[in-house]
Amino acid sequence: MRSSLSAPQARAVALAAQGFARPRPAAPGTRQLNTALARMGTLQIDSVNVYARSHYMPLFSRLGPYDPASLDRLLFTRRAPYVEYLAHVAALIPMRDWALFRFRMDDNRAKHGSDPDGWFRRHREIVDWVLGELAERGPLRPAQIEHDAKQARRGPWWDWDVVKQALELLWMFGDVAIAGRRGFERRYALAADVIPHEVLDAPAPRADAIRELVSRAGAAYGVATASDLADYWRLRDRRAVTTAIGELEDAGMLQPVEVEGWVSAGRPARAWLHRDAVVPRRVDAVALLTPFDPMVWFRDRAQRLFDFDYRIEIYTPAAKRRFGYYSLPVLVGDDIVGRIDLKADRPGSTLLVQSAWWEHGRPADAPERLAEELRAAARWQGLEHVSVSRWGDAVEDVARALPEARRHETSSREPVELAEDEPSDSVER
Repeated sequence: MRSSLSAPQARAVALAAQGFARPRPAAPGTRQLNTALARMGTLQIDSVNVYARSHYMPLFSRLGPYDPASLDRLLFTRRAPYVEYLAHVAALIPMRDWALFRFRMDDNRAKHGSDPDGWFRRHREIVDWVLGELAERGPLRPAQIEHDAKQARRGPWWDWDVVKQALELLWMFGDVAIAGRRGFERRYALAADVIPHEVLDAPAPRADAIRELVSRAGAAYGVATASDLADYWRLRDRRAVTTAIGELEDAGMLQPVEVEGWVSAGRPARAWLHRDAVVPRRVDAVALLTPFDPMVWFRDRAQRLFDFDYRIEIYTPAAKRRFGYYSLPVLVGDDIVGRIDLKADRPGSTLLVQSAWWEHGRPADAPERLAEELRAAARWQGLEHVSVSRWGDAVEDVARALPEARRHETSSREPVELAEDEPSDSVER
């Protein structure tokens, strides 16, 4: 294996590990969806719905237009092979991986459930009542659960009522699991009614689980620093992560590697190449990335890989926004070459390009390739038209490459569409 990588090689390794070195299939179906999900290991969920909900987009980025109903059936129907948990943040994981997060469930219980003066202990009567409702009635949406205190007592979390707060804590502790969704609203059930007994009864010991998660992060990233490996699953115990890296290095799963331009405290940053990583000769992808795609969700890594300084601006005051409300990184070739703020105007059946900006080093054909991806993005969402605004240093290039597009004036000041039942808990503020 290699002892060093150039910056372009590191980008190619990272993109290949996430599936961007492969040609898109002509007609992506369940098999291709499962393969892409297996490469990522987890699929982050977010309630922001301006263009498309975030969990649909990584599959579009990798596979091109696919049927979102196929993904819904795979993820949210009864006896689906995936389940939600706090794997990165709120995210979907294979059902069998529930056992890997028992240590996190135990930590959450110790943090939020053991304090005699904490909410959970003080509201134990409500918690037990909610558990009883689930045991008697099976999977339920919060709105289906009634209690005398429901309207009178409100919790401190996003103005959720006491029933919702009890359900969320029980989910964090692993007593309750998500049994699919109706629309975007979760259906909660006792974990024993969702998770197979052979998984529920065989939790992975903490050290084994962390080592396995670090190994999977290494495979998903291809090449990574310790911070990268820890962030993939939001592992806070850095000593345990360091121990796991050492054990995986001894086992030949991770190999130390020096990456051009990766520095820490003025010295070459320590990095590791996964045993199964490949260094493709060339990556020539085109994709629109959600802010919560593994390629960019850890902002330090996006800076290291692509020299891309990325923050979404949902919570930035309107007057201070630089790029738009919910700008998406634009991947062309093997680099992030721009960002584009999209909105689906469904009544007008139009994909609105609210702003578009170039980054450094874009290839000469970037406008045409981005234009074709925008056409595909509109078709995928069932939109008939594309309209390009006049905000951003890339909009005129995009408009020329889309001669059929309409033009419109725009502002980034329009409100985001959030799900009614929960906040955008994935968004960096």
